Amino acid sequence: MFDITIIGAGVTGCAIARELSKYNLKTCVIEKEIDVASGTSKANSGIVHAGEDPMPGTLKAKLNVRGNQMFDKLQEELEFPFKRNGSLVLCFDKDKMGELEELRERGINNGVPDTMRVINREEVLKIEPNISEHVVGALTLPTGGIVCPYELTIALAENASTNGVEFKLETQVNGIEKREDRYVLQTSKGDIETKIVINAAGVFGDDLNNMVSEKKYHIIPRRGEYCLFDKSVGNTVSRTLFQLPTKMGKGVLVTPTVDGNLIIGPSANNMENKEDVSTTREIMESILEKSKMSIKEVPMRQIITSFAGLRAHEVDGDFIIGEAEDAKNFINVIGIESPGLTSAPAIGEMVRDIIVEKLSPEKNENFNPIRKSIPKFREMNNDERREIIKKDKGYGKIVCRCETVTEGEIREAIRRPIGAKTLDGVKRRTRAGMGRCQSGFCSNRIVDILAEELNISREEVTKFGRKSNLLVENIKDSIQ
Repeated sequence: MFDITIIGAGVTGCAIARELSKYNLKTCVIEKEIDVASGTSKANSGIVHAGEDPMPGTLKAKLNVRGNQMFDKLQEELEFPFKRNGSLVLCFDKDKMGELEELRERGINNGVPDTMRVINREEVLKIEPNISEHVVGALTLPTGGIVCPYELTIALAENASTNGVEFKLETQVNGIEKREDRYVLQTSKGDIETKIVINAAGVFGDDLNNMVSEKKYHIIPRRGEYCLFDKSVGNTVSRTLFQLPTKMGKGVLVTPTVDGNLIIGPSANNMENKEDVSTTREIMESILEKSKMSIKEVPMRQIITSFAGLRAHEVDGDFIIGEAEDAKNFINVIGIESPGLTSAPAIGEMVRDIIVEKLSPEKNENFNPIRKSIPKFREMNNDERREIIKKDKGYGKIVCRCETVTEGEIREAIRRPIGAKTLDGVKRRTRAGMGRCQSGFCSNRIVDILAEELNISREEVTKFGRKSNLLVENIKDSIQ
């Protein structure tokens, strides 16, 4: 029996897992997909918000600011891509410049450092020359940042795993039963007994809560669609550009990614299907049109892909974190939408404190906060490259030309704790396949490496698990 079972291996669940690994607790993370970061955590803006937007007094406000403050130390310990590039909230109407000052005051009330300034168009142009003619002023947010959301999640998960947390992937929770001093989770791979359940199941969080509590929640999956641009236009802007809401809506953001691309989005459409991450031409055109309010020219010819993610919007609006009133030891962590990514480290602390108060566990004296990332060949100088090739000849073989990813990196991604088992798993850990050709060149070789490392046939290799097999059969074998 486990002391703690966390349902959901997104950034929130993995942040909680890492915090709990600091204590002598038998902790387990259950995830229905084949990999961590397979839901909302793989498809969002990758923004570390400053904290000026949430209403003061809400959990969103408190945890946003605290989470933001934690990223520098986390990056130092876990080696994931993160940069404090700063943000701007753009205003397009001189009569609304006062709203920027109101946002600044709200940020101060939330605990954002008092480094924010309201600046005019001329000052904006000095720091962002490519803003559009519509911009009349902006609010500067120096503590804003950008992060790779799935690499953050993977880093948290790997560190939790090496510190003793057990991960059960491809394990679907089908039912929850309360028995005296424990819960029994009925899963696709058998029953799991646990003293405490932490419900961090994203858009499915309401379903799990509603299995055990009379207090019913309703999570609306809110789809956000994005356009991703080639690195050749990644320097269109240096900061994240938000739009001050107008009568036409909240607008879209324009931002560089931490890996050097440009991203525009998202949309916000309520859905019924909790797994519908399709993209539409109509929404893409709308996003691109709205972005013209922020920048002079949208580099349409440099779009390399589009994608969508689902946000877990709870109808009451704020994060829901705490023990269900009528289900002792069932801890909800649901409705974690924006600024959920920024807040995740602080949510981990908050839930840790709840568990420590309940169980009074001893600290794990062997806890190691350090996790080393996979060496990135593209970031090395020639001396470093020669040295690593001496140790591993696989680093001398380029597999992904667009992103300069080597065979050595791919094999390490598969062999690591909670290693990659799919094409997408390799992609998120190494960026192989994320370049301009979108894996048109490298996918065949990655399939071969996955088959070799996992000791399976090429036909068994999938893109993201389930039935996403890439190959059907060997043509030579099928011809009689």
